[in-house]
This record gives sequence, C-alpha cells and structure tokens, in this order.
Amino acid sequence: MDQAHGPVTQTAPAPTRSAIVGRGPRLADIAPWLAAIAAVALFLYLFSGVLMPFVAGIALGYLLDPVAEKLERLGLNRLGAALFILGISLIVVVLALILIGPILGHQLSAFSENLPKIVLRLQALVSDWSAKLLETSWGGDLAAKLGLGAGGPGDLQKAFGDFAGDAAKWLGGFAKSLITGGAALVGLLSLVVVTPVVAFYILVDWNHMIDAVKSLVPPRYLSEVSKLAGDVDAALAGFLRGQSLVCLFLGLWYGLGLTLIGLNYGFLIGISAGFLSFIPYVGSLSALVVSAIVALVQGWPDWTMLAMALGVVASGQFLEGNVLSPKLVGESVGLHPVWLMFALLASGSLFGFTGLIVAVPVAAALGVLLRFFFARYRLSPFYLGEDAEAENQP
Repeated sequence: MDQAHGPVTQTAPAPTRSAIVGRGPRLADIAPWLAAIAAVALFLYLFSGVLMPFVAGIALGYLLDPVAEKLERLGLNRLGAALFILGISLIVVVLALILIGPILGHQLSAFSENLPKIVLRLQALVSDWSAKLLETSWGGDLAAKLGLGAGGPGDLQKAFGDFAGDAAKWLGGFAKSLITGGAALVGLLSLVVVTPVVAFYILVDWNHMIDAVKSLVPPRYLSEVSKLAGDVDAALAGFLRGQSLVCLFLGLWYGLGLTLIGLNYGFLIGISAGFLSFIPYVGSLSALVVSAIVALVQGWPDWTMLAMALGVVASGQFLEGNVLSPKLVGESVGLHPVWLMFALLASGSLFGFTGLIVAVPVAAALGVLLRFFFARYRLSPFYLGEDAEAENQP
C-alpha cells in the first residue's frame, strides 16, 4: 500500500474471448463426436451394399416402438411386447404374400419377358412419328436446327432404331437379372430374413440403447442434448410413420387403379411406384413414365388407355399433395426442396440405393441440428456484438 497516494485499487483485466463466449462446448469437447460421425459415414460408405436389410430393420423397429410402449403399459414386458408385434407382423406379411404375391410374381415374369418387345414397339412408334414430323415444313426446319436427321427421315429412323435396340437389350437383361440373378436373390432373402430379426432386437433393446447413449453425454449437456434429440425424434417419427402410410395408400391407389382400367402389369407398376414413393419424386416419376409407355404401346392408336393411365397417376399425385402428405406428414420434415434434392443426389451417389432410402430422414435430422446451432449462434456474444463492447471497455 502506498501511504502518499492511498490504497491502490487493482483493475480487473479485460475479459478474454473465451470468457465472453461462455461455457459452451469447446472444440475439444465436440471433437470425439465429430470423429464418431466421420467413422459412421465411412462405415456406411464401405458397407452400403449390405446395409439395406439392417437399415430396414432399424426403421421398422423405430416405427413400431410406440406400439411396444403401449403394450408395456397394458401389462406386457418388453420381450413379450416385441414377440407379440413380431407375430402379428409375420401374419400380415404371410397374408400379403398369399394374396398378392402370385399376382406380382406373374406380372414381373411377364414384364421381364415382354420388355424388349415393348421397347421395340415404342421405337417403331417414335420412328413413325419422327418421319411424319420431318415431312412437315416446321418439323424439318426444327430438325435441321438441332442437327437431327441430316440425311432425311431414314437417318433419323436408323438413329432411333440403333438406340432402341441397345436399350431393349440392356433393359431386357436387367429385368431378367432381377429374377434370376444370384445377387438379387440373396439380397431379397437377406431382406426378408434379416429385417425382422433386426427389428425384433431393436424393439427389445430400445430403452437400453437410449440409456447407453445418454450415459455417453456429459451431465452438463444432458438436458440440452435430450431436448435436441426430442426434436430430431419428432421430425423423424413424423416423416417415417407418415410417409409409410402415404406409400401404402399410393401403392394401392396406383395398383388398383391401373388394374381396373385394364393396363398390362398395372398392379406391378402401381405397387412398385408406391414403394418408391418413399424416395421423393422417384415414385411419382416412375409411375408416370412406365404407365405411360405401357399404355401407349398397349392402346395405340387409341389414346384412351394412355389418358386413363395418366388420370390415375395424376389423381394419386393430387391426393398425395393436397390430402395425404399435409395430414399424415405435415411440416415435420421442414426441408427446402433444393436441400432435399441435394440430399437425395449426394446420398445416392455415396451410398447407392440405401442412401436414397435414408436421405430424407438424415436430412431432416441435420436440418434440426442446423436450426439448433443457428439459434445458438444468434444468441452468442459474437453475433450480438458483446465481445467488441467488452474489448473497448477500459
């Protein structure tokens, strides 16, 4: 203490950036989680070819978990609830296979055999139309500007013929491989056998898995992480359960509608399109293209079959967009169409068909996480300018 000047008052040092930002997670805290996410992504990339039955089993177990919880409240233990659900599910699957399995098998076999003929017939129709188009003045001018058919209608018809011939050979071989290919058969068997087993264990051990994950979260972050996990669960549950019902309805709508109008392979086309509707845009596009081609070849030169097939697909899309998705899925996903398309393309290119299946749920979860981090960022001292004010204080 200086007697001449009185007691010396010590000035507190200016707050550092780390003190201003607060006690939020540091890079050292989240580094293990980032490493775990990278490891999971690498695992999915390396084993994407065999993950389909496991992904389907996990999704099925996740979808049926609320049913198991209700059965537990009625007095069943977790194992009994899982066995009951598995038994009912097997009965439903067996009945479905008995009722519609023979129809789908017969139509798939017939479609694979007749696909080259369908493509060649379509090629003949398109070649005929192209020749008639070139005979018109505006059609010839348009073809000349596009560099098509420079040698006359014969060259254009030959180009279509070569293309259709190659397409017919490839599509025919691909369709037959779906039935006779060993890899496809193994994949189907693994899907039928492995998926129920995985779903059963997910149902039995769901609560234990949740507790195990919670035990890995630092206690100081548990409340915040639990709320974030609840938001992700709401988004995923809303999409998976709602979209599954939408796919079921669309499959029946397309299948029964196309069958009733007399379209060849209509039930196969409809059920396949309903299943593919789980992937946004893919189901509706496949229903539109395949049904239009089959209807055109089957009914030509009468346009009635084509008009009725397009009517069935259009009415299904109207119901999906205006009734089914708003009621069953709602705004649970909350994804911008551009982000959705990017997720589909990126996930599909990295992980194949399995990636297309999981693209939307994963994108929904990432959307929830990004909204959370953006909200935290907007409340941070850096965004609010508090760090600059603190640095300017004497």
